[in-house]
Amino acid sequence: MPRSIFRGFVKRIFILLNLLVAVLYLVGCYNNIFFSASTWPVGFLTLSLFYLFLVLLAFCIFWLCFKSRWALIFGVAVALSLYDISNIIPPRLTSDFEMKAPRKGLRIMSWNVAQFDVMKYKEKPDTYLEMMNLVNEYKPDIACFQEMVGGDTLADLNTPYYRKYSFYSIFEFAHKLQMPDYLYTYNYKENFLNQQHFGVIIFSRFPIINKQTVSQYPHDYNSTFQYVDIVKGTDTVRVFNLHLQSLRFTPTNLKYIENPSIKTEIDLEKSKNLLSKFKKGFLKRLVQADTVRAAIEKSPYPVIVCGDFNDVPNSYPYETIGKGLQDAFVKKGIGLGRTFSGIAPTLRIDNIFVDKRFSVDQFIRIPKKLSDHFPIITDITRLPD
Repeated sequence: MPRSIFRGFVKRIFILLNLLVAVLYLVGCYNNIFFSASTWPVGFLTLSLFYLFLVLLAFCIFWLCFKSRWALIFGVAVALSLYDISNIIPPRLTSDFEMKAPRKGLRIMSWNVAQFDVMKYKEKPDTYLEMMNLVNEYKPDIACFQEMVGGDTLADLNTPYYRKYSFYSIFEFAHKLQMPDYLYTYNYKENFLNQQHFGVIIFSRFPIINKQTVSQYPHDYNSTFQYVDIVKGTDTVRVFNLHLQSLRFTPTNLKYIENPSIKTEIDLEKSKNLLSKFKKGFLKRLVQADTVRAAIEKSPYPVIVCGDFNDVPNSYPYETIGKGLQDAFVKKGIGLGRTFSGIAPTLRIDNIFVDKRFSVDQFIRIPKKLSDHFPIITDITRLPD
């Protein structure tokens, strides 16, 4: 085969591959349009967006080396996805954070606390103490925790029965965090260490005048979320706290993700199990996100939404729940903002969304590996009407 024909053939292959990656990238960017119960695999494209972007960039550099007009594919793709790219990597190089919160504003914290490491408390109590100290160091006005474990059966801290059966007390948490008002939401069927419960909780330094739990079938942990109405001065704000469907990866799943292979029947079964978990997660989060969105739209007050979404920016849950709201990270954060410490450096799956009637003043992600998630904090101020 003459060299010119071979070069032309290779060039066409590269063009087709470049166009294919660009199409996949844009479908992932517009996930909220293409994603549905019947097209759930589109969710994988959103999970891969950052890496697809890097491949597009590599193609662009390749074409530029040959001074080829096909480098425009990258330019067109980026132009059509500026909003989506800024959701992943805000166009910001630095971001300062003042430890002292503004007096007129609100400091909001969201953190998947992974049970405050309760299972290892006896051997390693320092983790719990460090986590409590971190919260008290930043002094949030409102703290939303996911994967919370605590006992709230008895309110008398001095009784031996209480001490025996309520290893972690919600009342003690409220006292130590100096947040007297709270709403603890959990499934009574999912007891944890006797009188402990497993759920989500909102702590507040300011009075809570309304507390609501919303649960849908099958009424398990991820199908339940909460919201409260909090009063500060003359303002009332509705705060949502949620933890959408997790993938429930086992250590075996995580090990397979790190070293994927389909060489044996066992490997094939592992891959099928993993794919099944992804599908279940995508579909359940779709329903959960729609339910949360419906509740948001009924709010008579400005809203703040905190939680572990178990999905990345531009995903269906992210776009559905965040519609019309401000992502505090996008407004004031930097870099990729990874909030889950495992699997991949691009997993920003925890969010704080804020009503547009607030200004987002500052944001911080605290990269301390005390839980498998990093806490995020934002300061907001109510804008004048």
